[in-house]
Amino acid sequence: MDIIISNASEKPIYDQIYSQVKSAIMKGVLKEGDALPSIRALARDLKISVITTKRAFDDLERDGFIHSVQGKGSFVAPSNPQMLKEEILREIEAALSKAYELSRACGVSKAELAEMLRVVAEEV
Repeated sequence: MDIIISNASEKPIYDQIYSQVKSAIMKGVLKEGDALPSIRALARDLKISVITTKRAFDDLERDGFIHSVQGKGSFVAPSNPQMLKEEILREIEAALSKAYELSRACGVSKAELAEMLRVVAEEV
């Protein structure tokens, strides 16, 4: 699993790890039961604090993407179709919110924006 950390990013390092692992799980690159690197090994490989890596793993576990077994490590959690759907819906909502903000900044009406979405949906 390749995780790329950008010191120039506005996102905190733990959030960059969280996002990349979550994305790999959602895209099926990491599958149910796959072992993740240990917190210490990942911290060493990325040359970051163990505390930072632990925070990312804690957040992933809290959100149901991974589960940890004492003395054995962290693994991709069994997929929960409802949880995955909710996550995708949140991403869609964020993208639509950004599109709406851009449309307001450029003076595009709601009707024009809705028409643009309809056209995009027909093209797919």
